Formats: sequence, structure tokens, C-alpha cells
Amino acid sequence: MSKVSDLHKKWSHDPEYQAAYEELGPEFDLARTGAKLTQAQLAERMKTTQSVIARNTP
Repeated sequence: MSKVSDLHKKWSHDPEYQAAYEELGPEFDLARTGAKLTQAQLAERMKTTQSVIARNTP
């Protein structure tokens, strides 16, 4: 199984991925901070785990 951070590093070289990542980054931040959700709550809504959210939160 690949870690999200490893995939991000690999895919970062792809201009399409990079553009989409930059475009959607603020939405992910807003979803968590704007809604005042915990990482666990956000993970539940995104159908993922809290650890995935933690790995991808600056």
C-alpha cells in the first residue's frame, strides 16, 4: 500500500496533478478549519481515516 505522501511526491512532477492540487488545497483547508471539524470528523465525512487527514495537513 502506498502512502499518500509518497504518491504526492511522485505525482507532483505531473503538471495536471500539480495544478489540481494547488486549486483544491484551499478547499481542503477550509473544509476542516471553516467547519471547525476535528480531523476524525472530517475523515468520517470524506470516508477516509484520521491518519490520512493528519498526513496531509500542513
